Amino acid sequence: MPLPEDGASPGRQRRFIAIAGNIGAGKSSLLEFLTATYHVAPFYEPNDHNPYLADFYKDMRRWAFQSQLFFLSNKFRIHQEADRTPGVVIQDRTIFEDAEIFATALHQMRKIDKRDWETYWAFYQSILEAIQPPDLMIYLRCPVRTIRKRIKLRGRKMEQDIPLSYLKRLERLYEGWIENYRLGEVLVLDSDRLDFVSDLVDRLDVRERIERLLPESLVRNNA
Repeated sequence: MPLPEDGASPGRQRRFIAIAGNIGAGKSSLLEFLTATYHVAPFYEPNDHNPYLADFYKDMRRWAFQSQLFFLSNKFRIHQEADRTPGVVIQDRTIFEDAEIFATALHQMRKIDKRDWETYWAFYQSILEAIQPPDLMIYLRCPVRTIRKRIKLRGRKMEQDIPLSYLKRLERLYEGWIENYRLGEVLVLDSDRLDFVSDLVDRLDVRERIERLLPESLVRNNA
């Protein structure tokens, strides 16, 4: 699929790269590597600012709707800010994942009831009409076994008791979503086999694969 000719606003050039993937797939590490490599504007996921998140991991049914609505509204704001930023921008997890992976999983698990789900989904559909999709979606594929090891190693207290069944459900939803994603270019990276933090060969491989899809934008931005 060809890339859009322009960014969000008339006369304002931008290229929007998004990094998608399950919890612990390596999104933040890849974002930091690409930000340092190309000197681009990073937009991080607002996990640390979600006042419901710790409660959500303790009691999903009680706090799922509030937590997901917070993520959706904040991701909308971040997406708009990224869309207004000229040049190349990179976002850690997208609004599409919030709705079509995480909120969907919770609805399937009956943690979000029918009434709240309909309210949430209507809000999401309205947001879709107001935003431009990323030019490049980088999907980090990572097996749940590796994800669990990484969650344990990074030691975030609220993540330690995430059920295995929940991570597997997210994995299935991610695979189905990325297979049917048609809003822009897609690059799939097996993040359990690539060390873009410290391995020079892997870093060069990732750079080459990205630059094949957004060559002019990245070369110009890195000049």
